[in-house]
Amino acid sequence: MDAGPPTERVDQFSPLTRVGLVAGLSVTVLALATQPAAAQVGSAFCQSDMATTIKNLFTLIQFGGPLVGGVIALGAIVATPTVRRAGMKREIKEIRNQAIIWGIIVAPLGTAIVAFLLNNVVAGGSSCGF
Repeated sequence: MDAGPPTERVDQFSPLTRVGLVAGLSVTVLALATQPAAAQVGSAFCQSDMATTIKNLFTLIQFGGPLVGGVIALGAIVATPTVRRAGMKREIKEIRNQAIIWGIIVAPLGTAIVAFLLNNVVAGGSSCGF
């Protein structure tokens, strides 16, 4: 029995839907994983292992994001003149643009915003130095 010609998959998620799913999953995991740390307020939170982990994560994103984004963008800039096909050049330019946007702009800006929220909202106004 022949199943017929292969059909195109239409159940693929759009990039915006993927970002929403990842963000929702991240918030859910954070909400479930930080219950003991969320119970601590003020300087008790700043001395917790959760605060140290968050600080290390911010450092990784602040310095690793631009580093990886810059390397990918630079590689794309160097590779663009060596490619002849127009479609592939468009792909490389899109990779370059995304590396600049997410690695160099969004990563440091996002960590600054989240650090501000953690310092002023979550930690009860005490400065943990995130």
